[in-house]
Amino acid sequence: MSEKGSSGVDIFGLLSNSGEKAEKADKADRTKQREELLAAAGVKEFFSEGSISINKYTCVGVQCKLCIKACPTNALYWKSGKVGIVEDLCVYCGACVLSCMVDDCMKVKRKRESGEVERFGKVRDVVVLANCLNAKRRFLRVREVFGSWDAYCEKYGRGK
Repeated sequence: MSEKGSSGVDIFGLLSNSGEKAEKADKADRTKQREELLAAAGVKEFFSEGSISINKYTCVGVQCKLCIKACPTNALYWKSGKVGIVEDLCVYCGACVLSCMVDDCMKVKRKRESGEVERFGKVRDVVVLANCLNAKRRFLRVREVFGSWDAYCEKYGRGK
């Protein structure tokens, strides 16, 4: 028997196409829902995509729950003896990693709009990343204000 019904319509093709359309619509709905949730919380999203994971073997959440307290969007919560994550609320800011007592317990992977991927799981990693980003911003700002070394010398009459 052929894949087409009595009316000459490819049933399996329709099913696969409607599945793709439903998947795209579902992703659009989730994106819209995420935007609404974050807008209600007053949080701006800086990263185009990302992921967060918790190592349940090293997590001592029962004793501390610091990551839950530090999360600005309440994406982390306590559930049945472990820390749970609501991925739609997470903005991959790294506050949980900064507050965690255990290195590599919380791991964050995020992608900037420029396409640059950042991964961290230790406080030191977050601090080094922040310092690098701030140094780049300072460099660009100084270059924007003063232009080149020659322009600075001309403007302020200093010798080379």
